[in-house]
Amino acid sequence: MSRDLLIAEIEKLYSADGKNPESESFVERFLELLDIGEIRAAEPDPSPHETITGQVYTSGWKVNEWVKKGILLAFRIGKLTKMGNGWEAAPDFASQQFYDKHTLPIKNISIENQIRVVPGGTAIRRGAFISPGIVIMPPSYVNVGAFVDEGTMLDSHSLVGSCAQVGKKVHVSAATQIVGVLEPVGAMPVIIEDEVMLGGNCGIYEGAIIKRRAVIGAGTIITGSTPVYDLVKKKIYRKEKGQPLIVPEGAVVVPGSRNISGNSEFAASHGVSLYTPVIVKYRDERTDAATVLEEGLR
Repeated sequence: MSRDLLIAEIEKLYSADGKNPESESFVERFLELLDIGEIRAAEPDPSPHETITGQVYTSGWKVNEWVKKGILLAFRIGKLTKMGNGWEAAPDFASQQFYDKHTLPIKNISIENQIRVVPGGTAIRRGAFISPGIVIMPPSYVNVGAFVDEGTMLDSHSLVGSCAQVGKKVHVSAATQIVGVLEPVGAMPVIIEDEVMLGGNCGIYEGAIIKRRAVIGAGTIITGSTPVYDLVKKKIYRKEKGQPLIVPEGAVVVPGSRNISGNSEFAASHGVSLYTPVIVKYRDERTDAATVLEEGLR
């Protein structure tokens, strides 16, 4: 089925509220394509976009709303059922029971997929693309619609949420949350581009885009509503109307704070400040040496 026909069918079934008898067989095919990375919830797009305010910008990405509608359709037609996880290589783990929509079981992987999933409670949902060469430490969770590219490592207690896009050779450190988004369908998911280093206990939320080779220091929280202060270029990066927050390529970001502005005498008298991420430098040889990935682990 061509891409145009695929989109048209999703739009038709989504508008019909999933009551069309063709829905389940079509959703099966749709999820297969999502599972192998043939279609994506967001994809690279260098063309400029115009916001609802008339501002033109280039994020390098576009949202495929029709893919999100297909995922929502899978939830809509799914029936709650008792299921195992289907991992033939781990019969003890497979004997555990789960209760979820029958359309979205745990992803079925095999040795041919060349994905390292270390024992200890990791779950990958069907409809998530995991490239060969990925290493997943336990426990981790990858949700439907996520895309994780080759050479990436997901460390313990990491989350890749629904529709989040993670590039090549990314290191997602322990307890880091890359949060997903399904609704509204036009909302940009979190994008982590190639060779990004995410430190432990980071949180990336609200459709933020972390550009190539950025380093996000341990404990840094980045949301669409929090400005990022660039001490090097003397700029402030914000989420604008219709435009996501974009952390520049090669930026090194750490947790910081800023004084509360305005007429708050109380805040001033008590020295109250607000959390904000701060760009303290851009990648250099010293940063590269400190963040080099050990290929032997992969």
